[in-house]
Amino acid sequence: MSDVMPYTREDADFAPSLSTDYRSTVDRSPREPLIMIPPTLTETTGPGAWDRLMVGPSGIDLTAQHKDVPQGQRIIVSGRVLDDRGRAVPDTVIEIWQANASGRYVHSVDNWDAPLDPNFTGAGRVVTDAEGRYSYVTIRPGAYPWGNHMNAWRPGHIHLSLLGPAFATRLVTQMYFPDDPLIEIDPIANAVPMPARQRMVGRFDIKTTKPAWALGYLFDVVLKGRNETPFEDHDHDH
Repeated sequence: MSDVMPYTREDADFAPSLSTDYRSTVDRSPREPLIMIPPTLTETTGPGAWDRLMVGPSGIDLTAQHKDVPQGQRIIVSGRVLDDRGRAVPDTVIEIWQANASGRYVHSVDNWDAPLDPNFTGAGRVVTDAEGRYSYVTIRPGAYPWGNHMNAWRPGHIHLSLLGPAFATRLVTQMYFPDDPLIEIDPIANAVPMPARQRMVGRFDIKTTKPAWALGYLFDVVLKGRNETPFEDHDHDH
């Protein structure tokens, strides 16, 4: 008996592999029925002490990684990582990467005409504490063109990768900002159906805001269940 079995995605809130408005999915989405390959032991098990191995604290300041302060609006992003029953998920590594305030990534393939900021790399990681909480300071990322269609611009967003007890449990998602009009016309964001798309939008929070220093946003990540945070179903745009 074969271990290969038909696979169908049960959660209708996830983005489909083929989303015609998102042009690159037309070429790379599967044309045959998906199959599930049983995971191996090395995919489902791994070191339990990610926080010590990755050397990450429960909070980090991406604006203090260089000699001077980067350009742009300083923000604080805080939240919790939870399971489907609302329980805290401690000791979870969250990798963070983003564009700078001008919408430029520190990446060899990003060559559009926007300035790099020598004081902002746009990458870091945190580890959730015993209550599943995390917090980091960064710069609000700018929009950038991405060539999907005429006059296409990606809304400002922060990429988040959460590593569980093994690489097979990895979740990659994006956090958008609540006042960004580009979300409504962005093919990547709109590949995730409503109301699940709203789970990828942070919430402005005056209590998290630090007076005369930084605006505050809340972004909780739910790993399973009907309130699960949608993941990036396609290759990253950057």
